[in-house]
Amino acid sequence: MQLKKLIPLGVSLLVMAGCASVPMGDPQKDAALKTFSAPQNKAAIYVYRNESMGAAVKMPVTIDGQVLGETLSKTYLYTEVEPGPHQLVSKAENDSTLQVDTEAGKNYYVWQEVKMGILYARNKLQLVDDKTGQDGVKESKLTVAPTAQATAAK
Repeated sequence: MQLKKLIPLGVSLLVMAGCASVPMGDPQKDAALKTFSAPQNKAAIYVYRNESMGAAVKMPVTIDGQVLGETLSKTYLYTEVEPGPHQLVSKAENDSTLQVDTEAGKNYYVWQEVKMGILYARNKLQLVDDKTGQDGVKESKLTVAPTAQATAAK
């Protein structure tokens, strides 16, 4: 009898988990960004989440107080910034903050590690080396901030 009550609950949780989505970037831009050509006068920052843990949990990311976008499992965000110090913040059950001091003409790769939380998934932003970052980005798809998607559609 108990099993019959648990099955609908399990199905409901799976349906809710499948509903989470973020605006995806243009596939052509995704492919171009995966060539990892660094901008000449700016720095590029890739924030990627290539794990399956907390797959359906959206995690907002900001840079210097501005919304960069939200991640789900197997997605990444991309931005170009002026050289100098920048602060990334990722929100989940906890806030993870990472300071990145950038130089023009370089790419920076930030791994958004997802961990088990008490009520919700936790996260940790970590600057990683080029090979690790590029491998993580390659297995992820570009996502964009909702306003960026609306602008790209025009």
